Formats: sequence, C-alpha cells, structure tokens
Amino acid sequence: MSSSPDSGPDSGPEQPPSSGGGVSIGSMTGGSIATGSHGTATSYNTTGAGPDPRHGELLSSIRELRGALPPVADRSEVDAVLDGELAEAEAEIVTAGTAGSGRLAQLLGGVRSWLGSQGAAVGAVASATAVVQGVAQLLG
Repeated sequence: MSSSPDSGPDSGPEQPPSSGGGVSIGSMTGGSIATGSHGTATSYNTTGAGPDPRHGELLSSIRELRGALPPVADRSEVDAVLDGELAEAEAEIVTAGTAGSGRLAQLLGGVRSWLGSQGAAVGAVASATAVVQGVAQLLG
C-alpha cells in the first residue's frame, strides 16, 4: 500500500484511483448533495401542512379594510390606530401563515372599537364586518 504525501496516520485506507467517480449513500433524510468539481445543490424545505385557508381569507379582508380607510392625510387618530393593528396582523399572517389568538383578539377588539367610534363609509363597514367574521371564525 502506497501513501501520498498528504496522508497521515488518520487518513484511513488508501482509495484506488477513480475512473469516473461515484456516490453511494446508505441513508439520507432531508438535505442536498452535489458532486463533481462544479456541482451545486439546492434544498427547499417546508414544514407543516401549509397556510390555513381561513387565514388567507382574513388576510384578504384585512387588506380590503386597509384600502377602504381614509387616505393617511385624512385619517383620524382612531383610523391610524386601526391601520396599525391591521398592518401588524397582516405582517404576522404573511410571515407565519397564521396569526396567534392574542393578535386575533387584539384585532377583533380594535375593529369593533373603530366601528363603534364613528359613522364609517359603507365600504369600510362592509370590509370591517368581513374582518370581524374572519377573526371570530378563527377564535372559535
């Protein structure tokens, strides 16, 4: 058995010269493998069962209500607070695929408070009603 200059006592048994290479994997779970001098590997991992369709519907209702609010320059303080709560819930759903029950309860209270505080435009009331219904379904 000959030894190369790079091999030391811990280098293991010498491998025969390769005539074309090869890969042998006994078992693998997840991950990616690339071989060769220009090999690349890409791994796309997902977990869970995917987003809850009810959260998707709520997200649509949130976006609709945000669009129905008065323009920023014309918003009351109550409108601005509601928009902030809607924006936080939207970000959580977009990022995580769901919103936690605490966030949903806060949103429900905010929308109900906003509805009780003013005579909102008909389109905004309809959008707010959709948000309330979506949250109520998710909270059970």
